[in-house]
Amino acid sequence: HVQLVESGGALVRPGESLTLTCVASGFNISGYGIAWERQAPGDQSRWVGTINSDNTPHYRDDSVKGRFVISRDNANNIVYLHLTHIKIEDTAMYYCEKGSLRGQGTQVTVS
Repeated sequence: HVQLVESGGALVRPGESLTLTCVASGFNISGYGIAWERQAPGDQSRWVGTINSDNTPHYRDDSVKGRFVISRDNANNIVYLHLTHIKIEDTAMYYCEKGSLRGQGTQVTVS
């Protein structure tokens, strides 16, 4: 069964750090780029960034550059999103994606 499952979301305070996890099953992530997106309440889904199959990350959202880091562990089929210096505006549901495949999301609330 091909799926992505996110976890790690939590209620955190501004300035704190958090790591989100995306576990893939049913396929090997090593040959694919995996993206992270987020959707804040009342807003459209926005692309945070992608980590390519060659382990190169690209951050689309300027507001996360220098604060968020995407990494991958191909051996365990996991992609991470490390959030640091978290801001209130980072409150959102966070999703990992491979093409049209998307997980159920994990909620990050900053308050």
